[in-house]
Order: sequence, then C-alpha cells, then structure tokens
Amino acid sequence: MKKLAQETQALLNIELSPWQLSTVTHYMRELEKWNERYSLTAIHSPEKVRVKHFLDSFSCYRMMKNTAPSRVIDVGTGAGFPGIPLKILFPNIHLTLVDSVKKKTDFCQHIIQELGLGGVEVIHGRAERLGKDEKHRESYDWAIARAVAQLSELSEYLLPFVKVGGRMLAMKGDSGPAEAQAAVEAIELLGGRLRHLEHLHLPGVTEDRYLVVIEKVAPTPGKYPRRVGVPAKRPL
Repeated sequence: MKKLAQETQALLNIELSPWQLSTVTHYMRELEKWNERYSLTAIHSPEKVRVKHFLDSFSCYRMMKNTAPSRVIDVGTGAGFPGIPLKILFPNIHLTLVDSVKKKTDFCQHIIQELGLGGVEVIHGRAERLGKDEKHRESYDWAIARAVAQLSELSEYLLPFVKVGGRMLAMKGDSGPAEAQAAVEAIELLGGRLRHLEHLHLPGVTEDRYLVVIEKVAPTPGKYPRRVGVPAKRPL
C-alpha cells in the first residue's frame, strides 16, 4: 500500500489516511478471492489492480474535489469501480452502485458489508429502466461510469440521473477526445454541455486516460432514456 500512497500523492496531491489504506488493502484481498471463483474483472495481478482499478478510480477526485458531492451514482460499476474507491476518498457521499450482472452486484453488496461502509445502495438492474424511476431521475450531483459505452450512448444512460447543475463524468482511454467531439449533439439533446476534458497518465500504463466532464444545464426530455437496448443499437 506504500506504493499506492505514493502514486496517489503524486497524481492528486492528497495523503491517504491509515484507515483509507487499510480499507483498500481489505478490498483488494476480497476482490482477489472472488476473482478466483467468479472472474469479476479481467485484471488479476496485484500491481495492475492497484493502478488500473484503485488509482484510476481515485483519479476522479481531480474533477470532484471542488464540488462537495452529496449523491453519486456509478453505472456499470462491475466490482465497484470507480464508486467504492470514491466512497473511501469521500466517506460522506451517498453512493448508488448499478450493474446488470448479478454476480457483480452480489460482490458489491459483500464488500460494502466487509468494509463497513454506510450510505451505499446497490441495485441489480438496467440504467434505461432506473433512469425513468422518479426516485433516481435527476437527483444526483454526479453520475459516473468507466469502460461502459461510447460517449453518445453513455450520455443517454447517465444524464437522466443528473440534476440540473450537476455533472456527468465519463472515464475514457485514448478515444476520449474523439468521442467527446462526436457526442456533442447527443449531449446537448439530453440537457448537457461538454465542460472539460482532463488528460492524465497513470504510472506503468501506456494508454492515455481522459476524464470527460459534462454539465447538466437543462432537464433531460422525458422520452430519454429509451427502452432497454435501444441506446446501444441506435445511439443518438
């Protein structure tokens, strides 16, 4: 964990507390156990898990640190990334984790209990349905996703969750700038506006990373998101 502490300091200029480091250690051990049985993620080596899961998730802090987030939703969370690491950095947020794969939401529920994290809701379901639910629609400060879909499609999943004045954060690889340019019309149609494209480099990772921030400036029209499967088949 010393290496993660050093990398986090270099990337974000913050010092992880003993509690945060021990919590990440516990998380990594449980993820390793579950990966052996259920193959939750394609990344297995401890070094790659440290950088590509935890440090990558922590990088969202660069965009969120000045906004005092209260409610955050992580769509397509998989084994809890980036949502749970962000909860470790921001213990006071109310976090909702969403995934359509049952074994992944089962793990998220397990690890939340193991780590003793309060204020976290885990939902096994589809973003297209949940985005129509008045409990969740336009009620989050941040909607976040990593490695879920092309940005025009992803915006239809995420922006319906974001309240006006809130933001959407898409974690992208090398394709980030091109996807952002191609998705401008879809983003505006859904009530968003491209606000910032942050480039970052993770140690030992050759592919560049981008954090794409979209601000919610108007309510999303009621017909979005469309029914399950349509955003993927016919992106805006």
